[in-house]
Amino acid sequence: MKPRNVSLYEDQRMTMKVAIETSLVSLRAYGSDYDHWSIAYSGGKDSSATVAFVVWAIETGQVQRPETLTVLYADTRQELPSLTNIANRFMTDLRKRGVDARVVLPDIDNRFYVYMLGRGVPPPSNTFRWCTERIKIKPMLQALERQAQDRRFLQVTGVRQGESAARDARIQISCNSNSGECGQGWFQAMSSDSIADSLAPIVHWRTCYVWDWLYFWAGDSMATRAGYERGHGFGYLGDIAAVYGDDEETRTGCIGCNLTNKQTALHNSIARNPKLKPLLDIKGLFRELKKPQHRIRKAAPERTKSGAYAKNGQRMGPLTMEARAYGLERVLDIQRRAKVNLINADEEARIRELWALNTWPQGWEDGLQGDNHIRADVPIDQITVVGDNELVVQPSLFGCDK
Repeated sequence: MKPRNVSLYEDQRMTMKVAIETSLVSLRAYGSDYDHWSIAYSGGKDSSATVAFVVWAIETGQVQRPETLTVLYADTRQELPSLTNIANRFMTDLRKRGVDARVVLPDIDNRFYVYMLGRGVPPPSNTFRWCTERIKIKPMLQALERQAQDRRFLQVTGVRQGESAARDARIQISCNSNSGECGQGWFQAMSSDSIADSLAPIVHWRTCYVWDWLYFWAGDSMATRAGYERGHGFGYLGDIAAVYGDDEETRTGCIGCNLTNKQTALHNSIARNPKLKPLLDIKGLFRELKKPQHRIRKAAPERTKSGAYAKNGQRMGPLTMEARAYGLERVLDIQRRAKVNLINADEEARIRELWALNTWPQGWEDGLQGDNHIRADVPIDQITVVGDNELVVQPSLFGCDK
């Protein structure tokens, strides 16, 4: 870890001790109203710190243990191998400590590569971000609903201020409304028909405190010096720092994430394990598959449900069957060279089964079999919607006499 810059106003900031005590007060104040707690765990630094903190607080008698404590690990199958290994070890140790630690996976048809290469949906982008909802949020919500069993519980999260401007804005809005409080953690009372209320007990922690907790508070020396019984005992959680590196702005994301320009976390992982270098090829593959030659488009103007012409009626759409086969071959080659598991046997079988069933995304069901769709790299007349649902045709310049 890089040295921390010390400010002239350091003594005016909330200390680590005060941050911990504030989080403990938060858990006592809000947690006592719920018999059942569930912690959302992603494998990143904030959720790892949150899980370790809550378990430590209970085991050292700082907070009363709820009737049930469940940790739900959202395994997207797209996380960096080093983080996945740490998460799996953490889940095993949590079970040994009596925590109900469960792995949450998307349904097979919603897993990243099955959805993309089996159904033909192009790689996600900042204008078409289908991945997070499908492989992370939806499976977690389904797991929470199954867990609820007609009982309301407290959903504990690792949300912190300073992670992003958008998130800080949401916290600020919530804290100014009737449903949110953030004096002691960030508590949100949801509607009466919700299955859980939400608490972010470390919302006020600075990033350096998160690292200090993962790194130094695993052992007993820091804890006893601060007046606590012992540290949390999960020493290997400090290894997460090696994935993030010295850049506090690093977001780990998925392997080859198409939504970011930098792959800092992946490069950090490769520096520690050079065998992972083939994983750098995934981002290039995603960019290749976004190109017109690998996709189909609407040949004729598309209409909306109301009967009007769609503004982008000749939009590009799914991957061709040839592109899907090319993508699968490339990914399987990358995972062989990197010795990681990106697509397992069940997922590969399902991808090929979806091909055999001639599966396409909704609205593209006939693929290239009919007259509605063509390969996206084939020159066609450009049709634009103007005025009161009128069409203007701009002929293609290709093939015209000069």
